[in-house]
Amino acid sequence: MLDKAEMAALVLDVLQSRYPHARPHLAHRSAWELLAATILSAQCTDERVNRITPELFRRLPDPAAFAAAAVEEVEELIRSAGFYHNKARSLIAAAGGIMRDFGGEVPSRMEDLLRLDGVGRKTANVVLSGAFGLNEGLAVDTHVARISRRLGLTAAADAREIEADLLPLFPRREWGGVNHRMVSFGREVCKARKPLCADCPLGVPCPRL
Repeated sequence: MLDKAEMAALVLDVLQSRYPHARPHLAHRSAWELLAATILSAQCTDERVNRITPELFRRLPDPAAFAAAAVEEVEELIRSAGFYHNKARSLIAAAGGIMRDFGGEVPSRMEDLLRLDGVGRKTANVVLSGAFGLNEGLAVDTHVARISRRLGLTAAADAREIEADLLPLFPRREWGGVNHRMVSFGREVCKARKPLCADCPLGVPCPRL
């Protein structure tokens, strides 16, 4: 059986070969659009978010527009994302914080992003990596959590603990790519309900089998 470091090296090699072009799955043209889309993606598929955001960003193109928007307007635009009451308030509050504290620009430091309403560590990691090319951490979403546990890279359930377990196993320059590639792998192969273990390139060393 492979130890964690050996398994992580194999995972990285397989996923880099399978998905050579790692990039965010959420469509965006700016740091703000990526931040807003990531807030919307909580308990919602990226595909649905990508159907919502073109009209959302046409109507409300920047943090200033969101900060000035009525909550009812934002709710109507994002209704199909689910939990739209909370998400609308988070978007407006985050935009307001950006306007008030950061001159209308999305900050590029972890500690500043975490000051914004609706922004947790996962969202901050996505924005730092996807918008600024900064690997300050590894975004742990449901795919990353599921796959890393199945492969024996962590036994933790808490996202912060999973991230702490994964960071030493992968080169820092790859942290953003690991997230994007695991998301793709989780959708195509290591699915939540019916993983395609017979077709998995990691099937032999996977401790789940």
